[in-house]
Amino acid sequence: MLELAGLGPAPFCGMMLGDMGADVIRIERSGRLWHEPSRDPLLRNRRSLGLNLKHPDGLATALRLVEACDVLIEGFRPGVTERLGLGPAECLERNPRLVYGRMTGWGQSGPLALAAGHDLNYIALTGALHLTGPSGGKPVPPINLVGDFGGGAMLLLAGVLAALLESRQSGKGQVVDAAIVDGTVALLGMMFSFRANSYFRDATGENALAGGAPFYDTYETRDGRYVSIAALEPEFYALLREKLGLDDSELEGLCIASVDDPQARARWPALRAALVRLFKTRTREEWCRLLEGSDACFAPVLTLEEAAEHPHNVARGNFITVNGVLQNAPAPRFSRTALTEPCCGHAPGQDTDDVLEDLLGLDRTEIERLRGAGALR
Repeated sequence: MLELAGLGPAPFCGMMLGDMGADVIRIERSGRLWHEPSRDPLLRNRRSLGLNLKHPDGLATALRLVEACDVLIEGFRPGVTERLGLGPAECLERNPRLVYGRMTGWGQSGPLALAAGHDLNYIALTGALHLTGPSGGKPVPPINLVGDFGGGAMLLLAGVLAALLESRQSGKGQVVDAAIVDGTVALLGMMFSFRANSYFRDATGENALAGGAPFYDTYETRDGRYVSIAALEPEFYALLREKLGLDDSELEGLCIASVDDPQARARWPALRAALVRLFKTRTREEWCRLLEGSDACFAPVLTLEEAAEHPHNVARGNFITVNGVLQNAPAPRFSRTALTEPCCGHAPGQDTDDVLEDLLGLDRTEIERLRGAGALR
C-alpha cells in the first residue's frame, strides 16, 4: 500500500492499516517535518520512501510502485495528484485493480471542493458543531475527533477496505471519495432518528446526548474534578437514584423516557440542581468507590495520563509506550490474526533503498543513478 505523505486523517488511516498488518509505504515528497517522526504515533508501522515527484524519474518510480500495490491513499485538495501525474487515471491505467483512496474535507466535487478548510469548518457546515456546547452558549469545538478522524479517516478506512474486498471479486479497482463532510453527516444518523421521533431540539446543548439532560452530563466533585453519568434507561436511572439517595418522588422517571414529555422535562432543572449539590459533597475518588463498576452508568472524567493508569485500560492494554511516547494501542482486536507490534515512525526517506530493492528489484547502481539525478529525496 502507498500513502502520499500528508497530515491528519490520511496518515491516521495509514496507521490503522499498518497496525492491522498492511505493508504501508509512505512516499515523502519533501524533507520538511511537522513532527519528529519517531515521536508521532500517526507515522508508526510503515516504511518511508523519499521521492521527488516533480522529477520525471521520480514520478516514473512512483508509477512503477503503483503497479506493485493494492491501495494508494492521498489527502490533498482535488486536482493536486492529477497535476503531479499521479492521479486516478494514470494510476488505474498502470494497475486496473488499484483502490485509490482520496481524503478531503469538502469532497472531490461541489462548490466548496477547492476551498481551504479544517475540521471545525467541516463539522460546522454539517450541523454537528451547532449541537455541541452548553445550553444557551456558543458552539464549542469538540477537538478534531468528530470531523478529521471520525467522519474522515474512519470513512476512508471503511471505504478502502470495502473497495479492496470488491476488487477481489470483480478484478477491478476504483476511486474512494472520502470527504469529512460526508462522514460527519453519516455520524449524525442517530440525530436524524431523534429528529424524526420528536426527541430532537435544533439548539446548542439542548439535546439529551449533548448535555441537555441532567442524567447525561458531567458534574464537579468536592476536589474540583469531574465525573460523568449517563443513566439513560429507566432501570439504570433507578439504580443511580438509589445509590445517590435521591428519594424525592418528583425526581422519578426523569430518564430517557422523559425526553419527549414537556411536563417531565420541566423537572429537569430540579434534578440538575440536586445533582450539582450532591456531587460536590464527595471527592471524585469517593464517588468512584460508590458508583464505578455498577449499572448506574458512571465513569470519572480522566486526563490522558490518568486514563493510561486506570485499571480497566491497563487490563485491556489500551495505552502503550513506544520510544518513550504514550500512545494508542492497535485496535480492534482479532480472534486469530495478531496485530502488528507498533514501531516508531521513520525519518523521511529512511527506507528508500530497501523499498526500491524489495518492490522494484532495483540494484544499488540504479538507485544511486536516481539519487544523483535528483529523483530521490
